Amino acid sequence: MTLDVPVLICGMLLLAVLVEPWAERLRLPFSTLLVLIGFLSAELIVALGFDTGLRWQSFSHLILHVLVPVLVFESAFNMNAKVLLKNIAPVLFLAVPVMLLAALLSGTLLYFGVGHPEGFPWIAALLAGTLLSATDPVAVVAMFKRLGAPERLTALLEGESLFNDATAVVLYMLLINIILTPGESPGIGSAIITFLYTFLGGLLIGLLCGALLAPLYTLLRNHLCRATLSVVTAIITYYIAEHLLHISGIVALLAAGLLLGEVHRRNDGQYFVNNLWEFNAYITNALIFLMSGMTITWLMFSSRWLAMLIGIGAILLVRAIAVYGLLSLFTLTPRIQRLTLAEQNIMVWGGLRGAVTLALALSLPTDIESWFTIQSIAYGVVLFTLFIQAPTMAPLINRSLKNQ
Repeated sequence: MTLDVPVLICGMLLLAVLVEPWAERLRLPFSTLLVLIGFLSAELIVALGFDTGLRWQSFSHLILHVLVPVLVFESAFNMNAKVLLKNIAPVLFLAVPVMLLAALLSGTLLYFGVGHPEGFPWIAALLAGTLLSATDPVAVVAMFKRLGAPERLTALLEGESLFNDATAVVLYMLLINIILTPGESPGIGSAIITFLYTFLGGLLIGLLCGALLAPLYTLLRNHLCRATLSVVTAIITYYIAEHLLHISGIVALLAAGLLLGEVHRRNDGQYFVNNLWEFNAYITNALIFLMSGMTITWLMFSSRWLAMLIGIGAILLVRAIAVYGLLSLFTLTPRIQRLTLAEQNIMVWGGLRGAVTLALALSLPTDIESWFTIQSIAYGVVLFTLFIQAPTMAPLINRSLKNQ
């Protein structure tokens, strides 16, 4: 017997809300409990002889065209653009060239580490590296705010996450298209041009849509009207970019969200619109982590444990190279404030993987031969983030702040 998916998800959301107070008591991120609830619920359902009803076709479109866009727009809308602009050079350096290099290095380590060119070819390894390069420091940023960490460090991690999520999605879509249409695969030069056109085109359209709708936002006085306009802005921007112009809707949402969010902070003393998008992101994150937990299987750990360990080692090594090496060299340039060793330590260990990595792993087409290996690696890395990195961040931050 197959269960009705919407009813199943609603039931698990209710359970998640009921157990959320335990997350703080256990000193675990709420997302960790969500994964556990999803996994245990799916195991119980299957043990009782039921089918969860979850299929790739059920949520691939939902994740790529609804859930990920909501996460990106919410992050952009609620980010302080002024603080971001002060640190825009290192943020963009980390989020675009360093992220692309991280995807390449992680993919290379995975390719040679797995050592199975037939079952795990180079393009699949690069796709896995792309998934693993999207950072998600939500839990870390929350700790920063609670512990009084430097504003600049928060801006660097938040800004990097926002922009490299967009970069990861653009690269992910490009690689998926190459894998699924091998006869039409572009050369390296054409792929670079396509990436730049998709990314920069999305940035331009997002700024244009935000600039056109921002004056209307200032004219409206009712907080409900402003909230509605923010939703309309997100939908229109994404639709124009993704469906009409075939460029990155995610990057367009990033740009429009940053612009409209700054207009909101200047003209609206109420927090209703912020709370609306915070609620949207809460539901979205919960759905992604619950569905991820439900699709985790014991087979992943028994058959892909070595690939998971290689993935964990790869992200730690590449993150260390990115921060201790590349970012440190970049901050030697004039007018760029240098990072202390303590701040670098926090950035290395705080490069967590979360919702976007899981969302992209969940939306992998099963037509790709190595999809199960890629998804297993992504899940293994995120589980390491949730159960090892996130719980140990608070002591690291406290120790680093005391030593400054």
